[in-house]
Amino acid sequence: MTPAEHGNITHVMQSYFDGLYHADSTLLRKVFHPKLAYVCATEGDALYLDLDTYMSRIDQREAPAKRNEHRRDRILEVSIKSPRLAHVSARMTMMDRDYLDVLTLVPYGGEWRVISKVFSYVEKDA
Repeated sequence: MTPAEHGNITHVMQSYFDGLYHADSTLLRKVFHPKLAYVCATEGDALYLDLDTYMSRIDQREAPAKRNEHRRDRILEVSIKSPRLAHVSARMTMMDRDYLDVLTLVPYGGEWRVISKVFSYVEKDA
């Protein structure tokens, strides 16, 4: 992985974290691929959404930033598997929960985009 490739994915992830924290669907639509698969992998909360349904939920959400919630997000792993496939694991605290996100990215329109978001709730960090 070149420093430029890593930087491009880090930039996408910063927009991802910012978009979620500010409940900004306009910004998130620049992060997500139009064919996004959104999957909640938490037992009892099975949920599968497409991009438009997920963005509708974002638009209806009160932004954590508006509530001045503590923000904690970080990239755990970035792995570029090929010029057309990358994987990112990330962790964040938002809306009084801790999340583990596993994201798959592919090129779209000359940029990396998240085509799948699979997440679960995890125990809070100390």
